[in-house]
Amino acid sequence: MDLGLKDRVYVVTGATRGLGNAAARELVADGAKVVVTGRDGKSVAEAASALGPDAVGVAADNADPEAAARLIAAALEHFGRFDGVLISVGGPPPGFVADNTDEQWQAAFESVFLGAVRLARTAAAELADGGVIGFVLSGSVHEPIPGLTISNGLRPGLAGLAKSLADELGPRGIRVVGLLPGRVDTDRVRELDGLSADPEATRAAAESRIPLRRYGAPEEFGRVSAFLLSPAASYITGVMLPVDGGLRHGF
Repeated sequence: MDLGLKDRVYVVTGATRGLGNAAARELVADGAKVVVTGRDGKSVAEAASALGPDAVGVAADNADPEAAARLIAAALEHFGRFDGVLISVGGPPPGFVADNTDEQWQAAFESVFLGAVRLARTAAAELADGGVIGFVLSGSVHEPIPGLTISNGLRPGLAGLAKSLADELGPRGIRVVGLLPGRVDTDRVRELDGLSADPEATRAAAESRIPLRRYGAPEEFGRVSAFLLSPAASYITGVMLPVDGGLRHGF
């Protein structure tokens, strides 16, 4: 199936590892060009180099108010067009309500929430008919995840933003989509499992609750991302799509 991605240009944040990197790899594999971002300049350069000539790296922090404009400018400068953005950010620190400090909440809000708002708003101003804005969120949009209180507080709000944007931008032919990963085998998920006394038992218990009885592979998430961002998904907007092996049991 031709996704129609050849020579289209996307900005992918948080793309030095994990889900953002998996999405960037699949976009490039299907013919797109990408601007990959992350906070660490060395990691960004390595990620872009691994993706080849159809990728360029720009070190940026989503919490920086100037980052959004700089990233889109990089897409236009290096590749001559801008077709969409996938907003993926690192997970906020784990913890329960009594554990997380005001400083942790504030830092996460600036990066995870307000940074995503700025990126989406700036992208919306630059995109034309056929453009797309994607958010990498979490299954916590529908059901809180124990021990991830900050994420539980912020991700549903971004889902609401995405739905509002879909309504506002639809008349201009711009789509807005959300992806809700479950237990995908990334460094972040392994780190969270590693917080338990027995990480292997924690993983086995989590897998037992997934109908497919396994964690997802990053490339499985990446392929779904590439499809939703592509012209092949041109009549899909305003959706929050679980990529979780069936973990979400609700309709």
